[in-house]
Amino acid sequence: MLSGAPKGENCLVDMDSKAGDLFTAEDAHTTGSGGAGILAKLGLPKGFSVNMAKEWVDRRRVSIRPWASFVDQRKFSKPRNFGELCQRVVKNVETYNSNYTFIFLGLILYCIISSPMLLIALAVFAGAFYIIHLKSLESKLVILGKELTVPHQMSLAGAVSLPVFWLAGAGAAVFWVLGATLFVIGSHAAFRELEGSDMEELLMEPV
Repeated sequence: MLSGAPKGENCLVDMDSKAGDLFTAEDAHTTGSGGAGILAKLGLPKGFSVNMAKEWVDRRRVSIRPWASFVDQRKFSKPRNFGELCQRVVKNVETYNSNYTFIFLGLILYCIISSPMLLIALAVFAGAFYIIHLKSLESKLVILGKELTVPHQMSLAGAVSLPVFWLAGAGAAVFWVLGATLFVIGSHAAFRELEGSDMEELLMEPV
């Protein structure tokens, strides 16, 4: 019987730490070698983290103003002059920037969902970028004597999927989203009356 056989207590595994490693790729990013994280196994670019996107959304959600007050019709009125209109736009964009951000994201999501061809184009772009990035991990990709960085790889994937985006009418979709965003946000910012605190702040500002 081997004397060096591992004891039962030495075989215990910290399941919490293993579970944490499963969904993070920090070890893989710092060491440059294969890690245990799912993101590392997928071969995603260094610095990419789902937590970063989640933290950004959480920060926006914390700073969001109540939607009931945001759409309260009693607080909308026509500005008396151009100066008041400019004041409203500046202060409301500052006050409701998180609400406007989610409106913008909602319009993008609606545009993508309502256009199956655009979904296909995005899938082609994601697939092309993923394949190009995997190839770059196997061996350095060099074009015209320069190694392809992650932004270059995204540009190449965009060039590959450009015909599909053209067929999907991506240009028209982008202009629609921008136009709808400017109309909705601009109208709200121009006609939404300022809060009492904002009015006091404007009155206290030196002329």
